[in-house]
Amino acid sequence: METGLRPMNLGEILDRTAQLYRTNFVLFAGIFVIYSGVVLVLNLLALGVEELLKSLHMAGALIWMRLGSGLMELLVLFLLLGAAVAAICRAVAWVHLGERATIRGAYQSILPRLGRYLWLMTITAVAVWTPVALLYAGYFATIVFYTKKLGTHAAAQSAAAAHPMAIAIVGVATVVFILLLIPVGAYTIWMGLRYALALPACVVENLSALKALRRGVELSKGSRGRIFVLGLLIGAIKLGLVLITQSFIFFAIFKHHGQAGAGLTILSQMISFFTNTFLGPIYATGITLFYYDQRVRREGYDIEWMMQAAGLTAPAPPAAASMTASEPASEPAQSGEMA
Repeated sequence: METGLRPMNLGEILDRTAQLYRTNFVLFAGIFVIYSGVVLVLNLLALGVEELLKSLHMAGALIWMRLGSGLMELLVLFLLLGAAVAAICRAVAWVHLGERATIRGAYQSILPRLGRYLWLMTITAVAVWTPVALLYAGYFATIVFYTKKLGTHAAAQSAAAAHPMAIAIVGVATVVFILLLIPVGAYTIWMGLRYALALPACVVENLSALKALRRGVELSKGSRGRIFVLGLLIGAIKLGLVLITQSFIFFAIFKHHGQAGAGLTILSQMISFFTNTFLGPIYATGITLFYYDQRVRREGYDIEWMMQAAGLTAPAPPAAASMTASEPASEPAQSGEMA
């Protein structure tokens, strides 16, 4: 059985990521298209309701509709994104070890533990993004508070006297915000790199969320710089593709003074659907490869796998064993088929 288990440098991991993605494009895109499709449908529904409320001149209802639909969309998409990323990790693990994988098999293997994966993603998001959220909240709260206060002061005295003070306060708050954004951004990147391998560890080794976090931190040691480069490259690819595919939309919005018609918005959503489907699985693929590379380097997992495949070692107890390739082997569908 041919596998990709061997120590790899950054260039080899990037090559392997591209190879797996190219040869299993239907499989990976088929897994992610569910998330991208729901995003498209929800956005189009919200757009339709928004246009209807505008035509009825219901400005108050429009605000509440945007708030309610935004919260509902956030919950649904978080659920689906967690399922899609976990399924990609599972499929990459199978393919990387030379086993068959299907879209249905990948989803069937992760759905019983989806709550665990979502909890892990929630803990990770809180640990990584809380400082950024607090910084932005403090900045905007300061501006709103002092703007209202100065507005009251201006009503009692003169707007001309309050105007320079308002500019000074906003300027100082902005400078402090920018200065704090640098260390907070560095913290966010560092924490994201520490926990980058937690989800593949949770999926492959069947760990609880907290154990997966500790496992991810341990495995990521010595490889965080390479993971950062992977994220940087994928981010550059996504940004470049967005600029290429939607540059004419940006130009049209700028030409119409920031206003986009319904037709232009629908076209933008359709383009986003394809870019999300095509590029969404790449990062999860690369991270899963880094997970296996670190296990090979630190634990000799390639030798352990070959010995287990040859029947030279006893399998792990069912409670501690990770999901094996025997699950998708029972699937009658070929790689990339839905059923």
